[in-house]
Amino acid sequence: MKDPYQVLGISPDATDEEVKAAYREMAKKYHPDNYANTEFSDIANEKMQSINEAYDSILKERAAAKSGASYDGTSSSGQDPRFARIRSLIQSGRYTEAEVLLDQDRVENAEWFYLKGLCAVNARRYNDASTYFSRATSMDPGNPEYASMYQRFHRTGGVFGNGQGASGGCDCCDTCSALLCADCMCEMCGGDLIRCC
Repeated sequence: MKDPYQVLGISPDATDEEVKAAYREMAKKYHPDNYANTEFSDIANEKMQSINEAYDSILKERAAAKSGASYDGTSSSGQDPRFARIRSLIQSGRYTEAEVLLDQDRVENAEWFYLKGLCAVNARRYNDASTYFSRATSMDPGNPEYASMYQRFHRTGGVFGNGQGASGGCDCCDTCSALLCADCMCEMCGGDLIRCC
């Protein structure tokens, strides 16, 4: 589907009243009754359907954004309403659908890069995810959500799995530390897990 804001001829940061006014103006101009019994009646029907779909889409996105739907369950202030549906899909684990929508509407702002990063992590495309998170953070350095994911991603070496490190939160250093602790505990009990000398 074409960008609903483009269909109504308004910008994404238009107020709710501006959206409603644009819808009314377009509906009045292209209403099928204006073209009844003319060669343009089919075109008017298609145009009106497109206008109705665009208006409904904007209303649903804005309602979702006002409800605070976001990936980590917190409100994302100033969130572009076009991304509310995509965040909802990601939150429900429907990453493929989310990525299709992102690719259809390549806005390429900070939010777009952040959401692409989340989809890339799920697809285990970690190099892509690193690039996306880096771009999102550099475009909007004051956003705590982007910064948190960027730091988390780089702290784990870019390895995720179920929202944690690939081995349930363990990386190589964690494994070595666990073995060293286990060896110390064995030695305290009179055994030896790792024989050194």
